[in-house]
Amino acid sequence: MAHNFGVQEAQLTLRNCQAESQFERAHNCGTPRPLPYRWPFALDLVIDAFRAIAEKHALQWFVQIFERTGPTFEQNVLGIKGIDTVEPDNLESILSSNFAGKFTCLGMTISLRSTDPGVAYGLGARGPTFAPLLGNGIFTQEAAPWKHSRDMLRPLFSLNRANIFTQVEEHTEYLVNCIPTGEFIDLQTLFFRFTFDTTTFLLFGKSMNSLQATFNRDDSNTGEARFSEAFRVSQDFLFRRGRLGDLYWLIGGKEFRRQCSIVHEFIDEAVQGALSAECQKDRATDVHSFLDALIQQTRDPKLIVPSRLLAQHPDVLGKLRQEIGSVVGLGMASRLPDRNDLKKMQYLNLVFKEVLRLYPSVPINCRTALEATALPTGGGPDGTKPVMIRKGEAVGYSVYVMHRLKKLYGEDADSFRPERWDPEVDNAVDLKNIVEFALLEAGFVVVRILQKFRSFELGPKDKDVVVGTENQEVTLVVASTNGCRVKALE
Repeated sequence: MAHNFGVQEAQLTLRNCQAESQFERAHNCGTPRPLPYRWPFALDLVIDAFRAIAEKHALQWFVQIFERTGPTFEQNVLGIKGIDTVEPDNLESILSSNFAGKFTCLGMTISLRSTDPGVAYGLGARGPTFAPLLGNGIFTQEAAPWKHSRDMLRPLFSLNRANIFTQVEEHTEYLVNCIPTGEFIDLQTLFFRFTFDTTTFLLFGKSMNSLQATFNRDDSNTGEARFSEAFRVSQDFLFRRGRLGDLYWLIGGKEFRRQCSIVHEFIDEAVQGALSAECQKDRATDVHSFLDALIQQTRDPKLIVPSRLLAQHPDVLGKLRQEIGSVVGLGMASRLPDRNDLKKMQYLNLVFKEVLRLYPSVPINCRTALEATALPTGGGPDGTKPVMIRKGEAVGYSVYVMHRLKKLYGEDADSFRPERWDPEVDNAVDLKNIVEFALLEAGFVVVRILQKFRSFELGPKDKDVVVGTENQEVTLVVASTNGCRVKALE
């Protein structure tokens, strides 16, 4: 029996190899450039990667890897092969093969996965990797379950919901009033609380009002700070587990489970405190629905990043304030902006586009081939031939790196220059307008802050930090490790 089983396995392997060879010839595939390593199983690369994560330079490390190897390469780490790419044609192939439409949620354009059986890519090991924190939610689901979760969350973020604009206004005013004049404060902490408050309102119809407590100097809500730290640490575990693919289980343990428990316990209490028995019907009220929504909100950099970049680029800040002043006024003579006002602010739109280019919502991601398929480019000596992707093979891609390619964005691709998106400027980059929710929420917040404050001063440690070289906390979202400490001046 054992002998027959071994023969059958050998025959199956041979047939698979023959099928792969036929596929490669039929699609004229070439071998991608290999990622070089020095130690067995590429352990030197594993050590370098985790050192970069610990030093808060993971994304810079990715940039350096692609600069050395080119836009598409094959890695063989811990005995597991995979392809990494930043070629725009390859990313389009991966996402269009796996997605079949788009919708707008939380100010972002989200693609819909196809439920057709011929789909080329799936999420691979993401489900069990993320499950201890996110459970069976929208970030770990595929096909019909994913569509069901999307349908539950989508109405919650509709601009047509009653009171949504009023709530954005109310929480923005608390945010602005929490920023002192002439002293340093970490805006990143305030923006997280703003996100937390708006998310609890959108999901439960009642806000946790953490910004209001901050404004009133009410320190009784220590649970929110504990939750915030546990949420950050748990996501850091997910990021490191995700880098190991099918070996995700090597990272976790007691501390990971403890941090996840803190997150779940806090949200359970928040749900119970925010909802009465009468308003629980037809709402996505479980822990994982809340985490789905909170991550969607916090992974959007259009609030945190502009503050630092505007402080670093007073010329951009000056042009933006000039536009704001011409539309809704500045200082005591200003008025609250409405949706039409925000749509008129074209330079604000350019700023958001440049922020999202340099700091995309999802800087790195991965898909796993559900069947034999091919990327359109990256193979052969000159990298122009297709690349075969075997069933079960992972394809990693980085929008963060792609958005810094000089062949796409020019020699100043590493610089913050909103004018590159201006259609009236030579060699401008074309991109669709930022969707409405982003202009409603992020735009409203930025405008209200700049109506009150004329400039921002970075802390001494941050003044000379070049864009893209700051210490970054890369989890499911990207944040500055050192926060966003600025001094606001009226």
